[in-house]
Amino acid sequence: MTKSKPTIIFLVGGLLAALGLFGYVRQGDETITVAQDCAASQAPTRALPGGSFTMGAHPVYSEEGPPRVVDVEAFDIDATEVTNAQFAGFVAATGYVTDAEKPQLGFNVAGGAVFRPPTLTNPSWWHFVEGANWRHPEGPESTITGRDYEPVVQVSHKDAKAYASWAGRRLPQEAEWEYAANAGADTLYVWGDERAPEGREMANSWQGTFPIQNTAADGYAKRAPVGCYPPNDFGLYDMIGNVWEWTDTAASSSATAPVTTSATTPANGEAVYRIKGGSFLCAPNFCRRYRAAARQSQEAGLPTSHIGFRTVSN
Repeated sequence: MTKSKPTIIFLVGGLLAALGLFGYVRQGDETITVAQDCAASQAPTRALPGGSFTMGAHPVYSEEGPPRVVDVEAFDIDATEVTNAQFAGFVAATGYVTDAEKPQLGFNVAGGAVFRPPTLTNPSWWHFVEGANWRHPEGPESTITGRDYEPVVQVSHKDAKAYASWAGRRLPQEAEWEYAANAGADTLYVWGDERAPEGREMANSWQGTFPIQNTAADGYAKRAPVGCYPPNDFGLYDMIGNVWEWTDTAASSSATAPVTTSATTPANGEAVYRIKGGSFLCAPNFCRRYRAAARQSQEAGLPTSHIGFRTVSN
């Protein structure tokens, strides 16, 4: 950061639990091949049949259980995460100003949460960075120029809902999201029981030892363009990894809460919603949430550089 763009350090329980930070990159000796051709930036939606599925898991983390059978009605869902280009179209059409572009969080400055590597003198992983927003995901020195097809980030829950409403759609409920991600799978990961079968990375996650070594062996140290990894059996890309995705389900919902439960804003605090899918920061030694059953809680008004979204409709 330059002196004119100060960094404000903060600690937020839900955010810190959700994932760590982007550490330094050390290139590995091998390059693991992922999909050679990324999907089109505005791939069509996929129509999914209704059905029953087992939501949750015998937990890797306690909040994932217990497994329970859930019924989901038919719906359609974006094949990819909403991209920078798509979000830019929304902003151009409406003049919308995101939460990260307005003073927030008691700091009286506009910005968002950005991952920074820990150092000997500053072990913090998360920083509130003035000037970080969807156009500048890591701060004012960063840009989305040439990154049209990456998932938009630094969007709050309200921002994601505003885009969805403009598009005539909505955010998925957690059960809908997990049903779509599973695509009928009954394995640990949606693609099988091995995280990287035959050495092939199936989702954009952290390779190496988090948070001090990211080999970027799959070619992506941060966000990848949408559709660069194999789709699931429903034809959906990046349901796992790349960026966490907002749902419209309250984090306070119990495991057996109805599918349509949405958060309400507490009188003395901020609503907290479920996010799903893990991100490029999930690692075997720290966050193993690159699974459909994994869930995290996120403050609705806190934009970050590792949370995006996709939309659905009935």
